[in-house]
Amino acid sequence: MTDDRIRVEVAYARPEQQVILELEAARGITVGEAIDQSGIRRLFPEIDPGSQKVGIFGKAATLKTPLVEGDRVEIYRPLIADPKEARRKRAAEGKALKNRAKSDKPPSGE
Repeated sequence: MTDDRIRVEVAYARPEQQVILELEAARGITVGEAIDQSGIRRLFPEIDPGSQKVGIFGKAATLKTPLVEGDRVEIYRPLIADPKEARRKRAAEGKALKNRAKSDKPPSGE
């Protein structure tokens, strides 16, 4: 590989399938260009970089973010559930279980 080329990866995952494509590209390539050049949208036609969030190794990025050697572009799927609402629901269920366990205990002193 020459000094004007870098290696990057483009990753996308469905619940049943995950793909990481390696790409050799010109230094200065952006996230959006890497997605286009990787061909990942032929494998996953539902990918729409204009509306989906992207990142580099778990950190948010934009389509115009330049990449460096070894970066992994990640394309994120929309969330199925609101994380805050899911957390509230789990907390409420935990509280209900705790209260039920307390009410099932025999009174102390018997």
